[in-house]
Amino acid sequence: MTYDSIIIGGGISGLSGAMYAGRLNLRTLVFTEMPGGLITTTHIVENWPGIVSISGPDLAMKLQEHARKSDAEMKNEKVNSVVKNGDLYDVITSSGTYQAKTILFATGTEHRKLDAPGEEEFQNKGVSYCALCDGAFYKDKTVCVVGGGDSAAKEALLLSQFASKVYMIVRKDVLRAEPRNLNLIEKNNKIKILFKTEIAEVVGDGKVTKIKLKNGEEMDMDGVFVAIGHTAQTDLAKGLGVELNEKGEIKVNRHAETNLPGVFAAGDCVDDEFKQAIVGSAEAVVAAFYAYKYIKG
Repeated sequence: MTYDSIIIGGGISGLSGAMYAGRLNLRTLVFTEMPGGLITTTHIVENWPGIVSISGPDLAMKLQEHARKSDAEMKNEKVNSVVKNGDLYDVITSSGTYQAKTILFATGTEHRKLDAPGEEEFQNKGVSYCALCDGAFYKDKTVCVVGGGDSAAKEALLLSQFASKVYMIVRKDVLRAEPRNLNLIEKNNKIKILFKTEIAEVVGDGKVTKIKLKNGEEMDMDGVFVAIGHTAQTDLAKGLGVELNEKGEIKVNRHAETNLPGVFAAGDCVDDEFKQAIVGSAEAVVAAFYAYKYIKG
């Protein structure tokens, strides 16, 4: 069986693309290892047009339902490689090979690591990358959030609902949070920002007990939440021959097209500076439309 479109990635972008491809009567298959994508680790989404406030998991579920109602097929399966086969593309997984006329890479990003001693050792033993997933385990505990962006600010605000004290470890001398979140942090007496501060080592005995800072200080700590950005997951695209920028992101034009015919990309894995769920959703819809035009010749 040959699909009109195979979408690799089942996050906000992939699901949006699947929904719209279905509306255009394209036979569509979505591969995902993490249904819903990273948005499912987000506590509250307040910048989705028309919905004042919704949890990340709820938003992902609604988009998944919409995609299914548009007749998109979904497989919770890892894609091992994508190769060109004449005018088609072969998508190879552990269960077999699937052919498509067009490909949409919506592979998103993965959490960037601190690369500090002790980080890997104590992952899931006090080191976490998701406050929504693990915050409840730190009720009345002392934790820190590493990062100086809006994602770190939102992690700290969520953790303050559980922990007795939340330190923000910020490498620079400014917190680059959206004004609303910055205002909430300034009013929250549980949160303390430590500017010009970096972690040198995570220390523990079976679980995290303290952190060592690069200035030589040590702090007792029960949990370390890392929120220092993301790295684009583009190895599959690179293996196919898709052009990447210096950051390893997929280069696309205004039609969400890559340098290869019939290959599109959308969402956090592409070279847009402004990475938001709504932006990725719109890019994927654009990709679905131009995939339709490509197929129709």
